[in-house]
Amino acid sequence: MSAFEKPLCIAVAAITVLVSVGAAVVSAQGPWVAPPEAKALKNPVKGVGNAKKTVETNCVSCHGPGGKGDGPAAAALPPPKPANWTSEAVQKESDGEIFWKLSTAAARCRPGSTSRKTSAGSS
Repeated sequence: MSAFEKPLCIAVAAITVLVSVGAAVVSAQGPWVAPPEAKALKNPVKGVGNAKKTVETNCVSCHGPGGKGDGPAAAALPPPKPANWTSEAVQKESDGEIFWKLSTAAARCRPGSTSRKTSAGSS
């Protein structure tokens, strides 16, 4: 093996391992599922309140203006990628499941954040 081939083989092997590990991590994360008790929660918010402003301020950069998970910051994020709020899976979620996700989104969407939302329309 030449002096060039050995480092090349090591680099190819290292890249293969990294890609395999990355694929395993991505596939292991799976969908974000609310706990079973969340399904029964009732939405405490009447109407939309300031939800539009809150979404524009906190969510659009990743979820996109149409909620498809294609905001300008989404491409740079590691898995899991932002949810597509227009997908059939999200549309089938109960108000309680969505409220639970909104209530825990600060920590999930912005790692390092300790704030918790207390209602679907609050920030």
